[in-house]
Amino acid sequence: MTELSPSAVIARDLSLCYRARRPENRSIAVTGVNFEIQPGEVLAVVGETGSGKSTLAAVVAGQGGRPREDSPQFMGGSLSVLGTSLRNMSARQRDRLTLRVGYLEQDAGAHLAPRLTIGENVAEPIFARDRKFDQHEAGEAVATLIDAVRLPLATMNKFPHELSRGQRQRVAIARALILEPILLVADDPTAGIDVTVRSSILDVIRDLQKQRSFSALVVTADLSEVRRISTRLMVMHRGEIVANGNVDAVLLDPTHPYVVGLARSVREFASLAGKPEGTRV
Repeated sequence: MTELSPSAVIARDLSLCYRARRPENRSIAVTGVNFEIQPGEVLAVVGETGSGKSTLAAVVAGQGGRPREDSPQFMGGSLSVLGTSLRNMSARQRDRLTLRVGYLEQDAGAHLAPRLTIGENVAEPIFARDRKFDQHEAGEAVATLIDAVRLPLATMNKFPHELSRGQRQRVAIARALILEPILLVADDPTAGIDVTVRSSILDVIRDLQKQRSFSALVVTADLSEVRRISTRLMVMHRGEIVANGNVDAVLLDPTHPYVVGLARSVREFASLAGKPEGTRV
C-alpha cells in the first residue's frame, strides 16, 4: 500500500504497544501521536526514559510489527514513511523500505561485527543487498564515508575493538548511510559517549545531512544537543506528544507541565553559563 505525499513521514493518531502473553498485560508505549517530517527536514525528539521516543523511532525505521515480543506493534492510527503505509506491510515491502531508511539504533557502535574489519562492517549492507556488487566500487563508497565521518582511511583495516566508543559510533553512522538513504533515524546517537566528543558526533550527522539532504528523525535525551542538529523540536511525555514546533517557540511559550520544566532547566543552564535568556544552549 502506498499513498502519494510530499512528506517523508506522516503519523496520524498513531498508537503503539508491546506484546504480552495476556492481552490485558500489553504495554502501551505511544498513544495517539500526530506529526510529519518534510523532505530534507531534521526533527529532534526529546523526552525522559519511558516517554516512547525510542519506540517511535524504531517503528519509523521499519522495525515495528515483527513477530517478536520486543518489536513494537500497531494498535491504532496510521504511519506512512516515504509514501509507504507501515501497517500490515509485507516482508517484501519492509525490505524495500529499509533499503531507503538508515537506522542508527541505540549504542549502534557496540553492535558492529567484531570479526569484520571496519571497512567490512560499513560495506556489509551493500553486499546484503547485492552479493555481486563490484568490490572496488564498494571500497570507494566506504572510504568516502569513513572520511566524511572524520576518521582516518587507515581505520578501514582495523577491527572494532581497536577503536574508542566515539569512533565506533562514527563507524555506525557511516554504515547507516552507506546505501544513501532518503531518511535517517538516529536513536540517541550520543548515549554513553564521553561528553567531550558528543558534539562532534552530532556535527557529523548535521554536516552529512546538509551534504546529502536526507530527512532525519534524531532522538535525544539531552535538550542541550537539539540546536546542533535542528530547529524543529518534538517533546514526548508518557507516550504522548506534548509539544511540537520551532525550538524557540516550544521553549518560550510552554503549556504542558513537563515542557515548562524543560524550559526552566534551559534558563537555569543559560544563567549558570552567564548567557542571557534565549541564548542557544
